[in-house]
Amino acid sequence: MSLYEDIIKLNRTFSSLKELYEKSEKPQDKKDPALFSYVKQQTLPIFKDIDNWKENALEFVKQRSVAVHPQQIESTAENLELLLMHSYYIDVKRKRYMELYQSIVYVFDLLLKDLESNTK
Repeated sequence: MSLYEDIIKLNRTFSSLKELYEKSEKPQDKKDPALFSYVKQQTLPIFKDIDNWKENALEFVKQRSVAVHPQQIESTAENLELLLMHSYYIDVKRKRYMELYQSIVYVFDLLLKDLESNTK
């Protein structure tokens, strides 16, 4: 999958997760094995998508002079993983959740602009 496709896919995924966060109640017992199993099953493919995006994004950033630095890619990957877990466990305040979400969207937008300008 290309970096562009990775970004679009993750954007859609995290938009859905944001809705999940906003509509869901906090789990009664975060240590419940059934919840853990469910979250693991739901998040495993997304963690793979994040790793794939990170690899492609780092490759892109290292090959070209772009507005995004490798450290921003690393930080965004960490934020994606945090947001993924917060979406299921609902364990941060909405303000913090939205800050993480907005920082991810910002980096995605920068990468998309760089991709667009490099294909012209």
